[in-house]
Order: sequence, then structure tokens, then C-alpha cells
Amino acid sequence: MKVFFRRIHLYLGLVSGLFLVIVCLTGSILVFEKELEQSWHAERYFVEAAATPRLSLAQITEAVRTYKPKAKISGVKVYADPTRSVEVSLAGAPGGPGGAGKGEQGGGGRSEGMNQQRGEGQKEGMRGQQGEQRGEGQQGAAGGKGGPGGKGGRGGDNGPRVFVNPYTGAVLGEMNPRESFFHSVEQIHRGLVAGRIGKTVMGINSIIFLFILGTGLVLWWPTARRMFSQRLTIKWGSSWKRLNHDFHIVLGFYSSLFLFIMALTGAGMSFDWVTKTINTLTHSPQQRPEPPTSTATGAGTPTMAADAVLAFARQQAPDAESFSVQLPKEPTGSIRVAMLRPGAPTENATDEVYLDQYSGKILRQQAYAERPAGQKIRGLFKPVHTGAIFGLPTKILAFIIVLLGATFPITGTILWWNRTNKSKKKQQKPLAVALS
Repeated sequence: MKVFFRRIHLYLGLVSGLFLVIVCLTGSILVFEKELEQSWHAERYFVEAAATPRLSLAQITEAVRTYKPKAKISGVKVYADPTRSVEVSLAGAPGGPGGAGKGEQGGGGRSEGMNQQRGEGQKEGMRGQQGEQRGEGQQGAAGGKGGPGGKGGRGGDNGPRVFVNPYTGAVLGEMNPRESFFHSVEQIHRGLVAGRIGKTVMGINSIIFLFILGTGLVLWWPTARRMFSQRLTIKWGSSWKRLNHDFHIVLGFYSSLFLFIMALTGAGMSFDWVTKTINTLTHSPQQRPEPPTSTATGAGTPTMAADAVLAFARQQAPDAESFSVQLPKEPTGSIRVAMLRPGAPTENATDEVYLDQYSGKILRQQAYAERPAGQKIRGLFKPVHTGAIFGLPTKILAFIIVLLGATFPITGTILWWNRTNKSKKKQQKPLAVALS
């Protein structure tokens, strides 16, 4: 039986080995995406806390309009941390991420003030917590309302972010997440920069990796109890062939559980049917509801001021670590407020409130604890996959594991090559004796 599993393990490893190396190497970079991004561009994200009061959102958005007059503001994120800058999201153009287009011409709607963001419809309402670095958001069934590509999809979040000093109003920098180094690495990691087809290929590769790990555990299991210690320790000082064998067998065993979890969540993020299955098993809705609508009392009805929205959010969650405000893009749209409370399991585990943009009336609200089980499970896929689930300790563990994962196709290929050569030598030896 082990011969059968060895062949399955070998053939699948040879077929997917190169993909596994690419996935693990790019994954090791993405583990510390947030830390590296903030370290490389600290001037964007951090400021010196001042004794003077923070500027109002009206003053901050005015500074952004001065910096970029044609920009249309789609949202603002404010941190409780006094050393963090304010992130102002700009609406992306319809024809491309962040480019100049209808959204930045300034003639299609009112442009005076933060709350008059009109245009193509309220598409970003269900995006998830865009304030974080390309988080998975709160997807329902992928492709449905509220999933990527659905009516509540990524919408207006294709534009850049502008970072503003909350004490001086100085613009600290600008970045477009879709044009960043880490987005390029993620495109390789998730789909080899090949769109939907590449994402499917990498999803299949994750499933193949699950079989490789399963058959590897079967092959690792010793036939005799006395051999357990040999399979659990590396024999340092041995020949390079023996060390290569131990690196593959021993380190493969120790990392197999973590790699299995990473492969499983990776496959889950690649296929829509996984989300649908989870929702079915947990009796959760397959689609997220459409954002509620606002009602104007008459033509020219003033909209709710951004500072009033922020004050409301702080009343709802005084101890929140951050507040994200997403603005409507049409007259019937609602304002979405997301509040990240201390101790939240992930950066996307926020409480949500939708407000009427004219009256400020609460149209809908939902705490993270009240979300459907399927939605919460799906929301854990990315933080578990990247090791961010328990902060820095699990990130370090994930980094080590994925680096080890990148070595297994190499050590496995060398192991197969050594065994093949050894087998050939055994076959040639009797033949040489016979000829002599």
C-alpha cells in the first residue's frame, strides 16, 4: 500500500512542485505585508502626537481637495492612536483603478464638501473593511450581492489613499493599493497574474497540496515503534544525502499540520463553492443584503456632516481602535460606519452601522458577534492563512512554515533523484557481474 501512496506523493509533488515554491516564497513576503509597508513608508502612517487638538474631518478633507482638486472622496479612516495619520480614500475611475475618469472630472455631481459623493451607484457599501490592506472583507457568497463582483462588490475602492496629518492638515503621501509592490506579489501568489484562470489553477494546486500532505503523513508513519525517534530527529553530521532525507521527512512532519491549514484556507479563498458550502452547513444566508437607502425630504436637502458621523461613531464605541466611514455615491445611498473594537479577532471584525445620509437616522446596524456564522468563518480564512490571527507570534510561525514549505519540493526532488540513481546502480551491478 505504501508503494501506491509513494507514487501518488511523488507524481503530485513533481507536477505541482514549482507552483508550491512560488506560492510559499510569495506567501512569506505577504505574511509581514502590513509591517513592511508601514516600515518602508513610516512617514505616511505615523505622525508626532501634538498637544494641539486634532483637526476636524471637514478641515482634513479640504486639505485633500487642495492637494487634489478633482478627486472625489469615498471614505475616511480615523485611528484612536494619536500617532496615526488619517487615511482618506478617493473614488477610483470607472475605467480603471484610481485613474482619471468620470469620478474625477468634477462635473457629474456636487463637489463642495465630503458628503456630496455622487456618481455611478452605491457599489462600495458591502465591500468589507477597505481601511485595511486589501482585507478579504465581509463577503457573502462570492459573486453574489455583497461578494466580489456582485452588486455590493469592490466598487469605488479602486482609487488611491491620501494620508493626512490630523494635527496640521499636511498631506503625508499617497498610494494606490492596486499599484503597490505587495499587490503585485499577491497577484502572483493567488493567480500567477493570470486572472480568473490563474486563480483557479492555484486553487487546484492547493487541493493537490492537501493530497501531498496526506500521503506524506502516511509515508512518514513508521512500521516499528523503535523507528519513531528516527522520524522525529535530524541526524546532524551525516552525509548531505542523509541530511536532505531528514529535512524532507522530519521537518515535513513538524510543519504538515500548519501547511495543511494554510492549503485548506488557500483553497477556500480560491473557490466560490467553499463559501456557499460553509453558508449552507451553518444555515447562513448565501448573499449579503443590499445597503439600506436614504430618503431626502426635498430637493437640495443637506447631507449629514462627516464630523457628525464620526461623533456618532465615537458615542457608539468610545473605546474603538479605528473608525471607517464610507460615503454614498448616489442620492439614495447610505453612510456606512465600521468600528473596530479592542480585542477583535481580526481587523475586519468590525461593528457596522448604516445611517441615512440626510437625517442621520440608523437604518441598520450589526455587531460583529451578530454576524451569521458562515460569514464569520469565511472572514477568518485570510488571517488564518497569513498567520495574522493571533498577531506577531503566529505571523513569525507562519513565516517559518512557508519558508520550510518552499524547500520541500526541492528536497523531495533530490530525494527521488538519489533513490532513482541508487536503484539504477543496483540493477547495473548484477549485469556487470554476469558479463564478467
